[in-house]
Amino acid sequence: MKNNSVEEITEKLKNCRVAAIFCHVRPDGDTLGSGLALCAALRKAGKSAHVFCEDPVPEKFHFLPAAKTVKSQLSDDNFDILITVDCADIQRLGSFSKYFSKFRGVTVNIDHHVSNEGYAGVNLVKVCPATCQIMTGILKNSGFPVDKEVSDLLMLGLITDSGNFTHLDVTAETYETAAYLRGNGADMHSINYEMYGRQSKPRALLYGIAASGLKFALDDKFAYITVTRADMEKAGADGASTEGFVDLPLSVDGLEVAASVLEFKDNQYKVSLRSKGRVNVSSLAAGFGGGGHVLASGCMIFGSLEEVLDKLTYAVYQNL
Repeated sequence: MKNNSVEEITEKLKNCRVAAIFCHVRPDGDTLGSGLALCAALRKAGKSAHVFCEDPVPEKFHFLPAAKTVKSQLSDDNFDILITVDCADIQRLGSFSKYFSKFRGVTVNIDHHVSNEGYAGVNLVKVCPATCQIMTGILKNSGFPVDKEVSDLLMLGLITDSGNFTHLDVTAETYETAAYLRGNGADMHSINYEMYGRQSKPRALLYGIAASGLKFALDDKFAYITVTRADMEKAGADGASTEGFVDLPLSVDGLEVAASVLEFKDNQYKVSLRSKGRVNVSSLAAGFGGGGHVLASGCMIFGSLEEVLDKLTYAVYQNL
């Protein structure tokens, strides 16, 4: 893969007229923050831009007005550039993947996942805590407006994907990025409160159900929680409510790998993986067709719950 420079990305953005920006399925704070920030900056620079995502934006992000502007269906605009943000591979685009792969104009891939092999015509992949860290550098270099609205969106991704600046890959550059955004008006207090200081009653009830089922394996080096569709129905919650649940097993002393196992469909489970450093969970997730970061990754595993847990436990055992 040829990794292009910030300057090359900037040139493509300055020359575009109508941009389509794609977030990954089951959107999180980093893909939404980087995508919406780029969209806002392009519009402020006099260009046309839209953000697309196959899945609805979780309600918890609606405190930022831009989150309500994400589209799930392609518009009729005559796009001359397609941009993916925070998408480790083209499959993460969901239903938009075919459109992206067949597009004859400029395609750009901006991402921070180590597993990203560069699937666009122009790629900027830099391993760091968040795509929003990369996007901040791009917008600074471009000279596009980085006002309070843009800074809030970028700070959202920086805070959420860095674990509120607690992950091992956080560097001085991450804090410098945060300082720049704060200086441009980013409201860190409100973002932290919305992401970590509040939760709905259904989420609280679901968390209690999941926590009560915490299980350990491999001499307490591996722990996991499971969330079934029956659990979600009982609590009145949905799958988006489980974000952050994996932090419960991860907090246990002596643990190496933690997992949250969410029933997605019949015989299909979404697995979120976290590591304290000894195990590369990106490599582990890749064995199931997933990927992500060395310390935080995810994948889908097929089978009954018992089969999924057996497969997952054996994979962790092989990587300890």
